[in-house]
Amino acid sequence: MAGQADVVIIGGGQAGLAVGYHLRRTGLSFVILDAEDAPGGAWRHAWRSLRLFSPAAWSSLPGWLLDGGETSYPSRDAIVEYLTRYEARYDLPVRRPVRVRSVERTRDDRLRVVTDHGDWFARMVVSATGTWRHPYIPDYPGRTAFRGLQIHSGAYDAPERFAGQRVLIVGGGNSGAQILAEVSAVAETTWVTERPPVFLPDDVDGRVLFHRATARVKALQEGREPDMPTGGLGDIVMVPPVLEARYRGVLHAVRPFTRFTETGVVWRDGTESMIDAVIWCTGFRPALDHVASLGIVGPEGTVALDGTRALHEPRLWFVGYGGWTGPASATLIGVGRSARDTARRIAEALNTATVGSAPAS
Repeated sequence: MAGQADVVIIGGGQAGLAVGYHLRRTGLSFVILDAEDAPGGAWRHAWRSLRLFSPAAWSSLPGWLLDGGETSYPSRDAIVEYLTRYEARYDLPVRRPVRVRSVERTRDDRLRVVTDHGDWFARMVVSATGTWRHPYIPDYPGRTAFRGLQIHSGAYDAPERFAGQRVLIVGGGNSGAQILAEVSAVAETTWVTERPPVFLPDDVDGRVLFHRATARVKALQEGREPDMPTGGLGDIVMVPPVLEARYRGVLHAVRPFTRFTETGVVWRDGTESMIDAVIWCTGFRPALDHVASLGIVGPEGTVALDGTRALHEPRLWFVGYGGWTGPASATLIGVGRSARDTARRIAEALNTATVGSAPAS
């Protein structure tokens, strides 16, 4: 399998599908290359009990509302099903499983997308790989010598395997709080955070955070300081499992330890704790290995952009990675705006008079 298209989208999760939805309206030929075995993107790998902290009505991609309205908070499986149906509803040209190895410049005006199923040539490429394939774990002294289990939240599925164990949950965001909530019901847990976790008011959910993120970016773009309550997408939403954990009195975090031993950790006061497992809820970084050879990835692990367009490779665009690609662009509702603007600008750049000259298969 190989070919050419006006646009190649790398990644078939929520960001790639949203870009595809808007590109359908331009007349441009395009293909979506997805490394997963089935639809759903990174949601296929989320833990079993995960529920969104935004209602269904605020958790939809462009064009089609997710069922559930303002009172239902969708589960992981509901989102995977929704993305599967969304892909089919709009007949999006997804090829899977296709692993992209690199994006390379050619001697003409196209980019070459090198995959494990042959090369694709495109006038524009949209990178929408997200962050799931690039988990971040801080390099604590002695970590490799620790003999217990270590997993990242990206590989966590359910609490049963930790029953009766002594478990460190490391990380103060929503994933840390939600995983702590369910693991603490079956295990002895210690929650380790860099600083005291920030808990949002009980009535604040994803709707409020989306508006705050959008307003904050708009204010900064206009050269003024945001005038709004504190609290953002990284702070902890009091979803039902976290509320229940608060009632049980387990939402107490301690500051980081200094190092690992073979059987536990040593704290700043010199005391040692024996532990059996560590769950790293320490976030992800943009998955950009496929564009590394282009020399556009900065030391902070992102790419300098004009909107979503790479400043130093204008045939390449980035959608869905978080704040640096648009406000709330790593969320279901937030990615639609970045996807719409990206598709529009690509169509303008390619000159719609020549659209369709490159077949998608």
